[in-house]
Amino acid sequence: MKKTACKQKEKKNRLLTLLLLLLAVVCIFGPLYMTVVIALKSPQEMSHVLALPRHIQWSNFAKAWDMTDYPRKFANTLFITLVNLIFTVFTNAMASYAIARNRKKSRFFNFLYYYFISAMFIPFNVLMLPLVNEANKFHIDNVLGITFLYIVFGMPMNTFLYTGYIKSIPEALDEAAVIDGATPFQTFVRIMFPVLKPMTATVAILSVMWTWNDFLMPLVLLSDKKQQTLQLAQYIFQGQFNTQYNLAFASYLLVLLPVQVFYVLCQKWIISGVVTGAVKQ
Repeated sequence: MKKTACKQKEKKNRLLTLLLLLLAVVCIFGPLYMTVVIALKSPQEMSHVLALPRHIQWSNFAKAWDMTDYPRKFANTLFITLVNLIFTVFTNAMASYAIARNRKKSRFFNFLYYYFISAMFIPFNVLMLPLVNEANKFHIDNVLGITFLYIVFGMPMNTFLYTGYIKSIPEALDEAAVIDGATPFQTFVRIMFPVLKPMTATVAILSVMWTWNDFLMPLVLLSDKKQQTLQLAQYIFQGQFNTQYNLAFASYLLVLLPVQVFYVLCQKWIISGVVTGAVKQ
């Protein structure tokens, strides 16, 4: 009886697993299939969205490239992403190291930790209008200004990730460095920062994907077309009376491709960094 019950339970589990897998395939690959198919169609074929194109229109990508001024917008987006990545990784790791090692000793650092973490619960929509007003006053409504804001707004989440990981690192490493005559800065650069590689990879990848894919902050801050990002350039396909869906979806693929390749190549570091940071020793 027990064997029969176990076999029935295994069959149910397999069936449920297959259903969930099918649902995942439909939800993930369904929109991707529609995006690729629409991007390769002519305007006359848009009445049948799911049907394959009769004649593949590779020219859609060339037209989308020219209409969005892709090289300039790509350069703006890449600049914001790379500068944000460099400053985020080093400054946030250093601040998190100071907070994690001094929380138990100092009320100030303990307050600082909760101050940063509390910012995670404030939606950007609440800060959006005051931020636009202040950005205009201080003239940071440009590429350099929005890069600085990305570094600031990413700090709460990155501090949370880094401090959780640093807790799992024995303080004996710090003490040994101090005995050898290292200053706190030298201890961080030569000892701690190399040890933080798994979490640094996670923070770096998540920061890159967030910055590259963000639409709302550039929308409210970047009014100059020459300084707009790739995400804002997608507005050009939407007119007052019609939308060029085939060109728009071709442009979406051009925007999606770089970050998708980046994620596929680096996803193992995301998983390893999150798992390692979640385990306390």
